[in-house]
Amino acid sequence: MLALMQELTAAIEAGHPVALATVIDVSGASPARPGFKLLVRSDGSWLGNVGGGELEHRIRQAALEALTTGRSGAIHFALQEQGPDAIGTLCGGEVTVFVEPFLPQPVLLLVGGGHIGRPLAELGRVVGYDVQVVDVHPDRADHPHLAPETITGHTYVVLITEDHITDEQALADVLPTPAAYIGMIGSRRKIGVILEHLAANGFSEEQLARVRAPIGLDLGGREPAEIALAILAEIEMARHGGSGLPRSRSE
Repeated sequence: MLALMQELTAAIEAGHPVALATVIDVSGASPARPGFKLLVRSDGSWLGNVGGGELEHRIRQAALEALTTGRSGAIHFALQEQGPDAIGTLCGGEVTVFVEPFLPQPVLLLVGGGHIGRPLAELGRVVGYDVQVVDVHPDRADHPHLAPETITGHTYVVLITEDHITDEQALADVLPTPAAYIGMIGSRRKIGVILEHLAANGFSEEQLARVRAPIGLDLGGREPAEIALAILAEIEMARHGGSGLPRSRSE
């Protein structure tokens, strides 16, 4: 147990995504006991024990899903061949497990710190992002150059530079990365030209389809802060799997 908790602490401090599964309730015959814990890493490896066999396999799957969705929750397993939540075993008992993902702080990477980048950076910090700004102007940047090798699956990239040539080069650098979101500002004509250039340079349709452009949700505002809000709204929608519809119209 101590080694597991030390591993959990180390993973959180290092910013590595892990999920902790804890058995919180057991009834009837089961190899699991309340308090049993399993730490699951994003590569599928694990540490700990929640009873072994098919039950543990299902719990590992649930932990990996939690790392994808970012959602915590209690999951019920019936150690039976048939019926609700059955996992196909003959023990006959029931087990409830609480699965909690621990994900690194999401990064909002702004390539461009101008009139839209400034309010977007402020909004991003309020929401809880680690905001990083790349800009050639040192007075409005955290980094002078884009470093694609630092982009992870928890990075949300916004391309809002002051010219299309810089946007195109930045997009070419970002597309091969595992970024969770890639958005680019600009007119449909500008975006179409840039995507045509990248396609001619060997980027696949699948890669180009990742680009959200024109960027942001259609909220109607045209001022820099309003555009920034529309951009962040789309990022939050992508991050949490929302529909973008008004809550009054959603089920």
